[in-house]
Amino acid sequence: MTYQETIGYLYDRLPVFQNIGARAFKPGLHTTRELCKALGDPQDKYPTIHIAGTNGKGSTSHMLAAILQESGYRVGLYTSPHLKDFRERIRVNGACIPEEFIVEFVADQKSNIDRLSPSFFEVTVAMAFSYFQRARVDVAVIEVGMGGRLDSTNVITPELSVITNISFDHMQFLGDTLGKIAGEKAGIIKNGIPVVVSEYQNAEIGDVMTAAAEAANAPLTFASNAFEVKFDKVSGGKMLVDVVEKASRRIVSEGLATDLTGSYQLKNIAGVWAAKDVLVSKGWKITDDSVKRALQAVSAITGLKGRWQQLRQNPDVYCDTAHNTAGLTMTLAQFESVCKGRKRFVVGFVGDKDISTMLSLFPKDADYYFCEPSNMRALKAEELQSRALEQGLVGKTFGNVNEALEEAVRDSSPTDAIYVGGSTFVVADIESL
Repeated sequence: MTYQETIGYLYDRLPVFQNIGARAFKPGLHTTRELCKALGDPQDKYPTIHIAGTNGKGSTSHMLAAILQESGYRVGLYTSPHLKDFRERIRVNGACIPEEFIVEFVADQKSNIDRLSPSFFEVTVAMAFSYFQRARVDVAVIEVGMGGRLDSTNVITPELSVITNISFDHMQFLGDTLGKIAGEKAGIIKNGIPVVVSEYQNAEIGDVMTAAAEAANAPLTFASNAFEVKFDKVSGGKMLVDVVEKASRRIVSEGLATDLTGSYQLKNIAGVWAAKDVLVSKGWKITDDSVKRALQAVSAITGLKGRWQQLRQNPDVYCDTAHNTAGLTMTLAQFESVCKGRKRFVVGFVGDKDISTMLSLFPKDADYYFCEPSNMRALKAEELQSRALEQGLVGKTFGNVNEALEEAVRDSSPTDAIYVGGSTFVVADIESL
């Protein structure tokens, strides 16, 4: 098969969560273990770092990968979903997996795929592990897909586990309370392996994390208890922050610059800083200079896109992949703070989300351009318009995000601002991204 035929085979043959939702969800590790066993268990051939959480795990994964790369290591990075190209999911030192490897891998594993009937995600996880071995990485940063305990990536025994935060998302799979969701995320904690939790959110979540770490005899750090990351300003397209050690009130990094300018990155940076300290204590050669070089160019080093990304000026256009209540709360607050004129929203959602709660976060004194992502789970723009009207949000419908964005730009004065989002897949459809 050619590369396009191979990708077509994967999408047609295997259940894909991003396309069909719950019907593609296949909890448990048996199939992934069988796929990996057939490959010689490549995931055991190099050190790994495992990252879970509701929001922020993608940014955290990219930041840690950038730091390790700038420290001289050859770094594998596995994340999901992709925005533009399947190959984005699997990178080594920022470069996407070659088409030739994907074709070869699928051809070699076709009999196992037919025998085991894995999900799309299970195959991509095994593919990533195999490629990282072939590429002779020094370390691989592995982002959890959903949850943690039963996620396909949870076949690894990492050097370090990181859990970013807990909020309501995928409740039909992970549970209907924050405590239950935290229990699923805490499932990546392994015996004796250090774990960093980026944020101490409340006692319900904190107690779950503490109990899981104690049961596994895993050293636990709540990064937000150890460090405070203070916003300074945004200058030259970079966010400047100070990292303060709480116990001593000592500034451990002043004027630290990052190209990831979303306000939610403050919490992620605390987790990354604590993770870096744990890795250093375990003998990894990471200097403050390498951290500074990495964080000011995460997008360039690792290819990260769609996290509070400014697409144009006058009018200012921002996009963000936030797709649940907790994520949207933070991005909409930041949008409110930067908008000097009329607020305009180009929004779309997938149909299996609790969009009523998310729509309630949007301001009524704004103009709306309702669209739908090019995704099988997409909520129709007309239904979104009707649901939004129930919340007092008024706007027009469009066939896709680019038509909606063009109209929003035409309607805008130079001082207006446009937010594009609601779903990862809406952002993925932006042609200029």
